[in-house]
Amino acid sequence: MHLERIDSITRWVEELTARIEVAMEPFQVAREFLSIIPGVSILVADVIVAETGADMFTFETPGRLAYWAGLSPGSNESASRVKSTKTRPGNRYFKGTLGIAALSIAGHPKDSYLGARYKRIVVRRGKMKAIVAIEHSILTAIWHMLAEGECYHDPGSDFFTQKDPTRTKNNAVRRLQELGYSVTLSTREAA
Repeated sequence: MHLERIDSITRWVEELTARIEVAMEPFQVAREFLSIIPGVSILVADVIVAETGADMFTFETPGRLAYWAGLSPGSNESASRVKSTKTRPGNRYFKGTLGIAALSIAGHPKDSYLGARYKRIVVRRGKMKAIVAIEHSILTAIWHMLAEGECYHDPGSDFFTQKDPTRTKNNAVRRLQELGYSVTLSTREAA
């Protein structure tokens, strides 16, 4: 009886998957386009297309899309005291899907700009705020891809190192000195 039940559920899943594929046929280009972003699988791209309609003209800026999705932080500050920084309620399906993509990046933060960004933020702000920041970064990339037709270009995991190499060098020297090492720097000759 249990095997028959499993077989019937499997048939239902296959039927629904076939219907989803037919419904997603007009959005095939957007679907493939979105799956270039690290952490965004075909399933995540399907939900993004289903929730937004792959039409970014409704949202004039990435900030408006973030507000609709519930990923723009609240701002309740009075007399230089921050009272709340919770994100606002938004489209829970879209927000949940972006959470899946961000958690995928958090689980394997190597070899991508978003992974490097996650590692930098998690040290200062904690895991949950880093996840929300990555969700917002993915959302901004989605808006630019669908609104302006830009292809996603990943700056790479060494983006922050290349952006300010002297800062990276100084941080490494300071860390070694904190561990009790005496550090002397000299330039390496190119071979």
